[in-house]
Amino acid sequence: MRKNFIGRVANKAAFVLLAGLTSISMSNAVLANDSANVPAAIAQVDADVTELNPSALKEKIQRMLGLEVIKVEPTPVPGIAMLITNQGLFYASNNGEFFIQGKVYKLGGTVTDLSEQSLAKVRLSGLEKFSDSVIEYKAKDEKHVVTVFTDITCGYCRKMHAQMDEYNAMGITFRYLAYPRAGISDRLGNPTQGFRDLRSIWCNEEAATAMTKAKNGGAVADRICDAPIEEQFNFGRQVGVSGTPAIILENGMMLPGYQPPAQLAEVLKKL
Repeated sequence: MRKNFIGRVANKAAFVLLAGLTSISMSNAVLANDSANVPAAIAQVDADVTELNPSALKEKIQRMLGLEVIKVEPTPVPGIAMLITNQGLFYASNNGEFFIQGKVYKLGGTVTDLSEQSLAKVRLSGLEKFSDSVIEYKAKDEKHVVTVFTDITCGYCRKMHAQMDEYNAMGITFRYLAYPRAGISDRLGNPTQGFRDLRSIWCNEEAATAMTKAKNGGAVADRICDAPIEEQFNFGRQVGVSGTPAIILENGMMLPGYQPPAQLAEVLKKL
């Protein structure tokens, strides 16, 4: 789903980038000729390269690329803003002339992943909204808490879950969020089986037991309630989840993929 979207954005962004290569005088001429058809906020953001106008940048990205921009923040890179969108993290020039997909690193005494640092803050803030809707496997002697995006059809998710007693024995509490790998709806707009199964588990009075049964290959009894499966899935996409399992650590950093109990414990000790 994300790859298809990126392809569409790339095609649109290519046009934006090519347009940015034209001379400033030509751009000003076009802007003057079309000023009647361009919203004032967008015209202003086009005209100013240095100043960041979040609302104007949001409007331009939405108009040209169809992206829902949730949050705009300045970055340490002059003239570049960070965009938290419904499809993940992107960057753009302050005036919206350039759209960038990728990560930003700071090169100093060490190499710092600025993109991951930014996402870590967004993850921690977003996790608070789902504190009452996680499925938890609590360690008796709790030392660490991790939040894991999971799907019952994922082989490595099942492998991790089969080792839950080992994780818990090491003081690691697991909190599950739903991430149906097939998405929420199919091409016809109907709920996917993955979404329906996870919703049924979250709607079960004994959700933790139902999750264990499903990950052991058991059948899932169909249930319907207002469980925030879609909201959790959308949040996962916003903060960089593209597959399962995806482990969010206590500092907001993310470990993609399976982590054996001893290895995860070592990572957590170093936080």
